[in-house]
Amino acid sequence: MYPPYPLLLVDDEEQALISLTQTLASEGVTNTRACRDSRDVLPLLEAQDIELVLLDLTMPNVSGEELLQVLTRDFPDVPVIVITGVQEIDTAVRCLKSGAFDYLVKPVEHGRLVASVQHALEQRRLRRENSLLKKRIFPGTLEHPEAFTAVVTNNSTMYAVFQYCEAIATSTLPVLITGETGVGKELIARALHTLSKRQGPFVPVNVAGLDDTVFSDTLFGHRKGAFTGADEARQGLVSRATDGTLFLDEIGDLGPASQVKLLRLVQEHEYYPVGADVPHIAQVRIIAATNKSMQELQQPGSAFRKDLFYRLCFHHIHIPPLRERMDDLPLLLEHFMQEAATALNRPVPENANLLLSRLSGYHFPGNVRELKALVYNAVSHGCVTLPENSAAHTTARKEERNLHAPSRQQPSLFFTGTLPSLDQTCDLLIAEALRRTGGNQTLAAKMIGISRQTLIRYLKKVRSEKY
Repeated sequence: MYPPYPLLLVDDEEQALISLTQTLASEGVTNTRACRDSRDVLPLLEAQDIELVLLDLTMPNVSGEELLQVLTRDFPDVPVIVITGVQEIDTAVRCLKSGAFDYLVKPVEHGRLVASVQHALEQRRLRRENSLLKKRIFPGTLEHPEAFTAVVTNNSTMYAVFQYCEAIATSTLPVLITGETGVGKELIARALHTLSKRQGPFVPVNVAGLDDTVFSDTLFGHRKGAFTGADEARQGLVSRATDGTLFLDEIGDLGPASQVKLLRLVQEHEYYPVGADVPHIAQVRIIAATNKSMQELQQPGSAFRKDLFYRLCFHHIHIPPLRERMDDLPLLLEHFMQEAATALNRPVPENANLLLSRLSGYHFPGNVRELKALVYNAVSHGCVTLPENSAAHTTARKEERNLHAPSRQQPSLFFTGTLPSLDQTCDLLIAEALRRTGGNQTLAAKMIGISRQTLIRYLKKVRSEKY
């Protein structure tokens, strides 16, 4: 049903209510409720959430103008569109001054009515989302931490992502999730679906590499006889995700022709199954993901349509790469070690801490997914042994760091030139460990085989001696 809360249609004429209902339904606005007695309006709004009120003025018992004043005073967040046969300018001015969102005169043109309703619904959504976002300005606890159990983290940036997800979860507007390969974009999309409490399913599809025909058939389905071999009608993923979430992964690699069709789906909430000449209404929330950056998608000459980008990016979530949240590394290692040991029915390697020290300076181009593969490999071998390709990556990173190492005239851990003193060696060792771990004292201490408390005491001692 769209929108999530009903539109209340208030008119004492039954035929007017039927006409309004049919007009709105033809444009995908199917969640409506009719009311013929103006005295029932206030109890209805008190009993349930109403998205929008379409109000006639000329009614028995309580007039539309009287009701409008009460609605705008007691329910200021609910837009009211006046639809009436009264064509007096003074009446229209009074209604608009009283807080009416719009004033339409019967008989209302189809396009004018739909445009006014869609504008009011959009304004209502934006106000609701702004109100939710204001609650998230200052750090706080999560309202639904259980929705994020699949994402293993203690990182403050990730918790900020979780809070933003909670703020936009009930929105019906599209979401664009960006982040490198392997950071967990689908996990965040699933968390959003869980938080939205939508009744339909979560339906994922990777659109990278799909040509236009396969894309159309996969998402929109086809009619019987639409093409050779189409012996039966086929339901597309958009239909399967009704009242749920459609997750489009790798959207940045979608072909130009398919982008045009997706734009219509996002913008008009309708689509054409292959072989059909009548549009179907889409009642689905769209979440898209890409490993391309926002700048890459918007740069001149990009194959990605700007109009589609802006419509997909009503809400934007960026997931940081693992190298920017290395404080999660010990937690992720422990989690994957236990998971791999259970899945492979093997013990956790006794020297598992070696893997932490070896990986603490690693770049992780494959992010959390690559870390998981490395851990499973280590557990399956029964010891901490990195695959050759990972060792090569690590070596390359070391060589890259050596380019920025101190000159040979300065004391160096490579002991070329003048030998450093014992104190200098300790200083250099700790400095290098902190540099490799991005200043993370816990990881640096583990890397050189001391406790974090010992490292902190040493650093305090060095500072006191300097100053």
